[in-house]
Amino acid sequence: MDEILGEFPESLPSNEECLLLGFSPSLLPLNQRWRSNGLSADFLADYLMCFLRAEKDGIEAIAQHPQQAIAKPAEIHSAISYIANELLENAMKFNDYNSSHPISIQLQLYRDKLIFLVTNSIKPHTLEKFKTFIQEILISDPREMLLRRLEKNAQEEHLESSGIGILCIMSDYPAKIGWKFTKIPENSEVINVTTIVQLML
Repeated sequence: MDEILGEFPESLPSNEECLLLGFSPSLLPLNQRWRSNGLSADFLADYLMCFLRAEKDGIEAIAQHPQQAIAKPAEIHSAISYIANELLENAMKFNDYNSSHPISIQLQLYRDKLIFLVTNSIKPHTLEKFKTFIQEILISDPREMLLRRLEKNAQEEHLESSGIGILCIMSDYPAKIGWKFTKIPENSEVINVTTIVQLML
C-alpha cells in the first residue's frame, strides 16, 4: 500500500503537455551524473517555455495572480530549471543503486501550474530518516528551517544530507510539495519514492 506525505493528489487532471525523461542508474558514475543534471534541467525548461510563449492565454493567465505565482516568463524558465535540477540531484544522490529501477522526471504543463514528478528507488536504511525529515518540514516554517540548516552546514564539514534544495524550493517559489512511497510488488525490498512539486503559474 502506498504511503503519502505532504500534498500529493490521488489523481491528476489530463494535462495539456507532458515531457518524461528516464535515466538508467548504472549507465554513468554518480560524479558524471552531476554534470548531466543541469543539462537535463535546462532542456526541460527550454522545452516547456516553447509552449508557454506560444500560448498567449497562458501568459495572460500567469499575469492574473502576480502575488501568488511567478509573473514573468524569464522567472518561469529559471524556476523550472532550478527545481528540476534540485529534484534530479536528490534522486541521483539518494537512489538505491542496488535496484535496477530507472530514475525518472516528468513535467506536466497546465494553464495555471506546472507539475514535477521525480521517481527513484530509496536505500532501505535511509527510509525512516527521510520520512522524519519530511515530517519535520511539513510542520515547520521552511524559511526558518532553511536558516537553521545553513548555519549547521557552516559548522559541520561532512553532511550526508542537508535538505537545502527542498527547503529552497519551499521557501523561494509558490509551490506545493509531497511524496509517495511505493513498494515494488516483484521485490519487497525495493521502495520507490515519487516527489511531486506543484509550481503555480
